[in-house]
Amino acid sequence: MNAASRVRSKLATRTASLIALIIALLWTTPTFGLLLSSFRPEDEIKSTGWWTFFGTPNLTLENYQEVLFGSSSSSGQLFRFLINSIVITVPSVLFPLAFAALAAYALAWLKFPGRDWIYLGIFALQIVPLQMALVPLLSFFSQGVTVFGVTLLPAWELGEMQPFVQVWFAHTCFALSFAIFLLHNFMAELPGDLIEAARVDGATHGQIIRRIILPLVAPALATFAIFQFLWVWNDLLVGLIFAGGTAESAPMTVRLAQMAGTRGDEWQRLTAGAFVSVIIPLVVFLSMQRYFVRGLLAGGIKG
Repeated sequence: MNAASRVRSKLATRTASLIALIIALLWTTPTFGLLLSSFRPEDEIKSTGWWTFFGTPNLTLENYQEVLFGSSSSSGQLFRFLINSIVITVPSVLFPLAFAALAAYALAWLKFPGRDWIYLGIFALQIVPLQMALVPLLSFFSQGVTVFGVTLLPAWELGEMQPFVQVWFAHTCFALSFAIFLLHNFMAELPGDLIEAARVDGATHGQIIRRIILPLVAPALATFAIFQFLWVWNDLLVGLIFAGGTAESAPMTVRLAQMAGTRGDEWQRLTAGAFVSVIIPLVVFLSMQRYFVRGLLAGGIKG
């Protein structure tokens, strides 16, 4: 029996299953407490723990109504910021996914000078901290690109769409290196005879990508889409810097940070707001979970 078989047999025992169940319960208990607290009245949240609900159950939807549709700015008004998060997140997932798929195909199946060096450079870009690019990007958006007094690219003037475009651009740039690296590894493992047969039959590169490559690497695409969606949805730094803190463009994470403030004494709003921010990522992950698992395992299975 090899090492993999021994590990698999140990993980299949009742003891291992019991330990996994205990870990799952401990992991989900804070989330359950957050959900329960979001439905409790304000006075009970501030005076007792969430576990006291089982002794004196009392539920209300006032916290969600106040946080999502409150009339005052201090109450939350999260619905507008929720829409902003969706507008920011969806293009920030689709843009790098599209660009990375094309780049990964070129690096995996097209032969041109310097291909390996380009791939090595893209791989190395993953270690560059996000914070190092914030100031250059801000300068790029506000001042354009000037070399020796000659303006190569003017400053961006996009009106109301300016904050959204800036955030899309920033998230796309930050995500491309990892996306290309991930998709390249999957595409490079595809059978070369399949690609050559398509070329012999007269298929163009676009047809090969659309009809052969993309269906075969769908688990990898879903894996990156989930990672990128969760990253962008939960991002605070990029959204705060490039989208600002106004309801017209800021994502929900910015508003939650404003609601928490320095003391975080409005617990009933924070519990409801936090759970609102969890719902959409949870739905996305559960709907794409099977592709996510296949994507994680596909690169390590041969034969």
